[in-house]
Amino acid sequence: MAGTRPGWAVGYEDETWWSRVAHPALHAWRADDAVRLVAQTVPREDPDPKALACYGLLLRPQDAPAAEQVWLRFVDGRPVSALTEQFLTWTCDRLVATGTTTLVLIWDNAGWHGSAAIRRWLRAHNQRAHREGGVRIVPCWLPTKSPWLNPIEPKWVHGKRRIVEPARLLTAREVEDRVCAAFACPRCDHLAIPQEVA
Repeated sequence: MAGTRPGWAVGYEDETWWSRVAHPALHAWRADDAVRLVAQTVPREDPDPKALACYGLLLRPQDAPAAEQVWLRFVDGRPVSALTEQFLTWTCDRLVATGTTTLVLIWDNAGWHGSAAIRRWLRAHNQRAHREGGVRIVPCWLPTKSPWLNPIEPKWVHGKRRIVEPARLLTAREVEDRVCAAFACPRCDHLAIPQEVA
C-alpha cells in the first residue's frame, strides 16, 4: 500500500542490546580464519554499563529499496514508552526534511509499543500532524514471537558480529562508535527520561 502513495515511507522499528561482555556466535569456514574471542569481565570500578540499549529504524524508501538506511538512538536505561515517544518524535522530525508525510511503522508487540501511553501519544501525534502538518504514523504490529518478519533483526545479528573486539573489553563509548560505524549513521545524544527536580 505504501509503495503506491507519494510521500509514504516504510520503517521497521526494533530495539536491541549491545553487550560489552557477551560475544555473538561467530563462524568461520577455515580454522585459521577463526577469531579467538577472550571472555571478558567488567572490573568493579568500571562506571560503564555491561550492555547498551538502542532503538533502531530500518527505513526502506519506496523509490530506491537498495538505498535503505538504519537510524539509531542509544538510550540511558532500557526501552520504555516515554523513550519510544522520544524516538518516534525524532524519527518524524527527520522524515519531515525528506518530504515524507506518512510513515508505515512495522514493529513487534513489545510492551512499550502497545502500551496505553503509546497509543494515546500516537493518536495525539497523528491529530497534530493532520492539523499542523508533519509525518503521520500508521502502526502495524507484527504477530507475537515472529522476529523473522522484521528485516531489521538480521541487521542486528550482523552488526553485533562486526563490532566484536576479540582481546579486550570495549568502553561504552567505543561500542557506540563501532555500532554507528557499522550502520553508517551519525552518533546522536542518548534518549533519556528527564529526572524530576524535587
